[in-house]
Amino acid sequence: MEPAAVDFDGSSSSFKRVCVMDAGGSLGSALVHRLLQRGYFVHAAIHSHVEMQSMERTIVDKKKLRVFHTDPLDYHSIMEALEGCYGLFYSFEPPSDQPSYDELMMEMEVRAAHNVLEACAQTGTIDKVVFTSSATALIWRDPSDSSPSSSDFDERNWSNVNFCKKFKLWHGLSKTLAEKTAWALAMDRGVSMVSINAGLLLSPDLTITHPYLKGAAEMYKDGVFVTVDLKFLVDSHICVFEESSAYGRYLCFNHVINSNEDAMKLAQILLPSDVSSLPPSMTIGENMMVTQRISNKKINKLMVDFESGGSILNE
Repeated sequence: MEPAAVDFDGSSSSFKRVCVMDAGGSLGSALVHRLLQRGYFVHAAIHSHVEMQSMERTIVDKKKLRVFHTDPLDYHSIMEALEGCYGLFYSFEPPSDQPSYDELMMEMEVRAAHNVLEACAQTGTIDKVVFTSSATALIWRDPSDSSPSSSDFDERNWSNVNFCKKFKLWHGLSKTLAEKTAWALAMDRGVSMVSINAGLLLSPDLTITHPYLKGAAEMYKDGVFVTVDLKFLVDSHICVFEESSAYGRYLCFNHVINSNEDAMKLAQILLPSDVSSLPPSMTIGENMMVTQRISNKKINKLMVDFESGGSILNE
């Protein structure tokens, strides 16, 4: 059942007040809209004044919304955005002037995760954190470490840090180290946290340059190339936040790219004018399929009774 809406100044509403950080990205802005629809009061933490203006233009009813200009590397700005909030939805995307992942971006993401979890511990009001991570934080394994008993992937797996470093898989390395940093702080400081390890988000601004896609041919061949629709990803975040039984990590996807047809459809999104640019290892016989080796049973089981309702941005 959806929570009832109450006035912004009502003291009893404190448990309904949540922060979304980074609210300027595709996921964050969609989360803000859906949470407002469900009666939450939302602190939207964004990283630039341009995003702030865009957020204020797209929200019709601003009575339950407060927008904050927040730098994830500035502890005090994080504390300001979290003030009075019961929950936090946290995700990290590279700043617009630094769109690609590299070693410096990895360090920035890890520092940001540390700052945010430390701030949550210090607020005294944050009861639950939903930390957005990635499937790349669990799928990269050194082939020499594989065994028959560990042939499939789910949220119990972690990407091999040394393997990611060796092949410069910066997205997977960043997400792995940032999530491990967040979990270590959450457990040390007594912060209740759940993570969503998302597949590749199919958003309107997705291009072939997205850092998730480095190693796409290998993911495809291994049966672990997964994508997620914005609606499913938003609903998954809210479900794990509202469901008291939610715990640990949740691998979140609703499609596996494991056939030539799937790969071609994705290529049409990424490369509308040049489908032939697909890596040869992602082109197989028309009727053949790569065996799926990754499972999303845990999130699907939790969401059986979840009713999302409403609509979201870019839906």
